[in-house]
Amino acid sequence: MRYAIVIEKAEGNFSAYVPDLPGCVATGATVEEVESQMREAIEFHLNGMREDGTPIPPPASRVEYVNIAA
Repeated sequence: MRYAIVIEKAEGNFSAYVPDLPGCVATGATVEEVESQMREAIEFHLNGMREDGTPIPPPASRVEYVNIAA
């Protein structure tokens, strides 16, 4: 599965979340670290959902960029 993640710059680090998996979040000192932490968080989150018998939502969010004239 391929889930979209949103990475945001915080004051001293980066944070990330998965729009399709509420509550699945991670932080890291760098973008690379938060991406790695996010992979682990998604796996952990999905394993917990499986153990609880909760249906796993399919990836549905998309990420696009738009150009805006300045």
